[in-house]
Amino acid sequence: MEVKIGKLFGSVADFFSDSDQLPWCDSDIVAGCEKEVAEVDKGSGELKNECIMRLSWALVHSRRADDVQRGIAMLEASLPTTTSPLKKREKLYLLAVGYFRSGDYPRSRELVEQCLMIEPDWRQAQSLKKAIESRITKDGVIGIGIAVTAAGLIAGGIAAALARKN
Repeated sequence: MEVKIGKLFGSVADFFSDSDQLPWCDSDIVAGCEKEVAEVDKGSGELKNECIMRLSWALVHSRRADDVQRGIAMLEASLPTTTSPLKKREKLYLLAVGYFRSGDYPRSRELVEQCLMIEPDWRQAQSLKKAIESRITKDGVIGIGIAVTAAGLIAGGIAAALARKN
């Protein structure tokens, strides 16, 4: 019996926790990537692109919402000129991570599905898609719970008013 109760509490805790398998990036790493981009700003195109991709990765994995938005903007701006399927896949994935971090789960799911069209067996993208679906389901269940609670409170208020009236 204790084991079943422990599993129940564990599953409830898992449901309400924000645990996903995506790494976080600290502000010092973001600052280092920004410095790296500034240093190679006058350098060759390929090295600069690599530094910008590292910065984009750091930004979308940041805990700061403004960093995530900057990363999304950088990736969105560079995506139309990307011709390599591999680089496009990487940028789509990072965009999906950015939108996931910012809470736009439908946009994140759309982007990760585009990744999986390019590379169907890519485990990172499959894992992100699973996290997105889980978050969408969790948000839906919480929304339903809030709606049911509100409806219950309204019905209770009406019942109390009618009981007082009689």
